[in-house]
Amino acid sequence: MNFTKTTEQDSNYNHLEKMTVLEVLTNINNEDKKVAIAVEKALPQIEALTHKIVQQLKNGGRLFYIGAGTSGRLGILDASECPPTFGVPHELVLGLIAGGDYAIRKAVEFAEDSKTQGWLDLQEHNITKKDVVVGIAASGTTPYVIAALEKCNENNIITGSISCNKNSPLSNTAQFNIDVIVGPEFVTGSSRMKAGTAQKLVLNMLSTTTMIHLGKIKGNKMVDMQLSNNKLVERGEKMLMSELNINQEKANELLAKFGNVREAILNYTL
Repeated sequence: MNFTKTTEQDSNYNHLEKMTVLEVLTNINNEDKKVAIAVEKALPQIEALTHKIVQQLKNGGRLFYIGAGTSGRLGILDASECPPTFGVPHELVLGLIAGGDYAIRKAVEFAEDSKTQGWLDLQEHNITKKDVVVGIAASGTTPYVIAALEKCNENNIITGSISCNKNSPLSNTAQFNIDVIVGPEFVTGSSRMKAGTAQKLVLNMLSTTTMIHLGKIKGNKMVDMQLSNNKLVERGEKMLMSELNINQEKANELLAKFGNVREAILNYTL
């Protein structure tokens, strides 16, 4: 099967150092406009994986993201935002990165080249057939990610992938692959740009749609969010004021009592 790394192809622009600041910004923005269109083309693939994630999580499974470098960091970002946004346990959505937590801030040399560490990292979390593992790699060639998914397949664990190259080794390994073909980067090979943006959009879609179908949203509101700062407490008060037709004082009293918007709504009596 033919495989071309479009993420590594030469930029459509040259002599970047000779451009004005506005020219650089305008050209980056023009390239970024292509990302959402590329994601739209992948909607059938995104839908298929999302259905499977919802099914597995409803049956007591967990969602794992696994990646290296930018891809790993994006997975960790999405996973870390699920508990405060949707009120789910930290263990429900987990992000793993080649090189471990140290690699979140600083690159770990050759960590992504290991063909054994990814599976070892998953085993640390007692991965089972109930879970789903989504490998993230812009290139679709990262050994750490591919090898981890291969072991998952061998152990009858559902696998998905997010890549920005068509027919990549990663895409061909995953049971549910998502290919968002964004084309060459503005800076040749800098896949933290368009490819990273595409991955972030897809991750947003996977987790948000899953949480909606797990019942973590009411209407269009985050009724299960953690009230971890004043801004979120004020948001919670506004939700209650609108939903229950009460004043702010009463809303604040309910939040203090129940600690959660959903619980306050369910237990409210006139």
